[in-house]
Amino acid sequence: REKGGVPKDFPQLKNDTFLRAARGEETQHVPVWCMRQAGRYLPEFRESRAGKDFFETCRSPEACCELTLQPLRRFPFDAAIIFSDILVVPQAMGMDVQMVPGKGPTFPEPLKEPEDLQRLRVKVDVDKELGYVFRAITLTRHKIEGKVPLIGFTGAPWTLMSYMIEGGGSNTHSKAKRWLYRHPEASHILLRMLTDVIVEYLLGQVAAGAQALQVFESHAGILGPAEFKDFSLPYLRDIARRVKDKLKEAGQDVPMIVFAKDAHYGLEDLSQSHYEVVGLDWTIDPRSARERTGGKVSLQGNMDPCALYAPKERISDIVKKMLEGFGTRGYIANLGHGLYPDMEPENVGAFVEAVHQHSKLMIKQM
Repeated sequence: REKGGVPKDFPQLKNDTFLRAARGEETQHVPVWCMRQAGRYLPEFRESRAGKDFFETCRSPEACCELTLQPLRRFPFDAAIIFSDILVVPQAMGMDVQMVPGKGPTFPEPLKEPEDLQRLRVKVDVDKELGYVFRAITLTRHKIEGKVPLIGFTGAPWTLMSYMIEGGGSNTHSKAKRWLYRHPEASHILLRMLTDVIVEYLLGQVAAGAQALQVFESHAGILGPAEFKDFSLPYLRDIARRVKDKLKEAGQDVPMIVFAKDAHYGLEDLSQSHYEVVGLDWTIDPRSARERTGGKVSLQGNMDPCALYAPKERISDIVKKMLEGFGTRGYIANLGHGLYPDMEPENVGAFVEAVHQHSKLMIKQM
């Protein structure tokens, strides 16, 4: 292992298109990957997961590696994202989380009042608690054989906080938002605790072999602009800055992506938050996103996942329009949210192919 604890015998990277686009460099085609590309829309994924506990699967490096590689066997994606879950962070902090079939992630004992913060681990030994993710990343980096870069990820503090208080998914997030209005100090204490763990967790992922990082602020859109600026943005910035500073000391640099779903109002701020890439959901117009971010960042997104229910020719047209809106430089094609379980694998293939074909032509004609 060289300095920074990075295992250095990884296979040479053969396709760095995704990393180049993240940094705004020239590419021969627009790179493409999908959120939830390792997922239930693939029959082989359902087969591998059958009868196994979800978080047990997350704790098995071999299983995570296999699930991460499955989509790459089928489609020429330009990046892989490690199979894991954002809720491993609250678990590492001492909370019980179960995946309940038909209901999704469930916390039997959510945080109800500020005094419940005392139930959380004050100092989390990230290597001990989340080492299984690091092992999965290292194993996958070897098994991927340099085909494409491997992305590591985490949930963002506010999104994790909302799960920890709601006890699962929610439409209104009113229990979590009640904290913001009624217990702002306790909310900031919790958000800071989460931020500290997340920073260590992301650094551990890079040390294990992650070549890019994505931070998922999936619940950004239930905050208004003022609450976003107070309870989400400062922590998103802090994470990027602290991770970058630490990596710089080790002479390393990995591109970071922030995905704050439905936070239209935050686009300008997000583009000045130390992330190389801002991920967009499908409700944002590509041209307006380019204007509002002023060329400061690369953009990622943002086809409506439901467009994958369209016939293949239609998918191709939608992709072409999207590419024309974003332009081909400093752009990573993706969906505006994750793939749904009932989507046809062939249509995912059509999406990937359309991005590659149309963007190659567009770049040639420039």
